[in-house]
Amino acid sequence: MMSKHISVAEDFTPYPFGRYRSEGEFSGEVFRDDILFPETKNDEHIEVNLDGVLGGLGSSFLEEVFGGMIRLHHFTPASLREKITITSDEDPSLVERAWDYVERASKK
Repeated sequence: MMSKHISVAEDFTPYPFGRYRSEGEFSGEVFRDDILFPETKNDEHIEVNLDGVLGGLGSSFLEEVFGGMIRLHHFTPASLREKITITSDEDPSLVERAWDYVERASKK
């Protein structure tokens, strides 16, 4: 299986902010629906890299991206883990938080 690399900072913006599209063009909803979700339709495995973001990644952004994949795009935690890998050398706790949002969304 081929692999696709998506960098939030390089392929989206170094300044992601907010949860909803109504909060701006660099929200979690925009990243999820316009960048990440369309890539899941391909056969490639996706690496989502969270490094390089300036000012940090807020919980609302992370939850909307990764929790939203469960709530709105009907992935299960297991199927999402098969499709994507989340990485961050700069702050590995972001990876843990993102997967925690996935698990929480699956229990709602």
